[in-house]
Amino acid sequence: MALHPLTAGFAEVAGAYERGRPEYAPAVVGAIVAELGIPTAGPVLDLAAGTGKLTRALLGVGLDVVAVEPQPQLRELLEASVGRERVREGLAEAIPLPEESVAAVTVADAFHWFDHAVALAEIRRVLRPGGGLALLSAVPDWSGASWAHEVGTLIAGMLTTHPKFDGPPWQESVRGAGGWTEPREIRVTTSQPASPERMVDYIASMSWVAALPEEQRAETLAKVDAIVSAGETPPELSIHVVIGLSTLA
Repeated sequence: MALHPLTAGFAEVAGAYERGRPEYAPAVVGAIVAELGIPTAGPVLDLAAGTGKLTRALLGVGLDVVAVEPQPQLRELLEASVGRERVREGLAEAIPLPEESVAAVTVADAFHWFDHAVALAEIRRVLRPGGGLALLSAVPDWSGASWAHEVGTLIAGMLTTHPKFDGPPWQESVRGAGGWTEPREIRVTTSQPASPERMVDYIASMSWVAALPEEQRAETLAKVDAIVSAGETPPELSIHVVIGLSTLA
């Protein structure tokens, strides 16, 4: 099964993705563990793991994590960060794990890229009875930065057709799949170190920016850099992590 065309851009900006995307605080992982009742040192699948931002946080609380990532450039950074033995090449629609092998599946900022029905069937297959699904979406809060409105307007004006904004809500897909408990959401707000350089890297890692032709992407990021560098960036900015939850019924 082919990846969504927009995801190809992530391969071009893997380094910026790792530098710019937020880390997941222990409070985020603690909430997932508590909400899904994951046992101590329990087996967890981090699906579409990217460079390993969430994988590392899950390992940090003692969980036994397998990370699946389809893109070689991201997977290379993932393997360097968590060890090759924990990493598998694979898709959400064809998970390279046996049946009933994990207590939970996590997906960070990636569920919108999946074929929801096929992926949910695969997730169900690899989950143990009563196992749970956690879908994370990290929303940066730029309101404390002087450049927030100008940069936000620039980026919003470039937005193309995108499954995160144009596709069905995850809750609708879970309900339609059947066999899951009623979807619910919780929110964990933490703070992250901020700098102009990190903000530019974050924007570079946005899929519709990453997918631009190289020259246009460079021009866009130069504009962003100029705006951010001329403004005021607080030493820390808030990150709102929305966690969607459901368990096998």
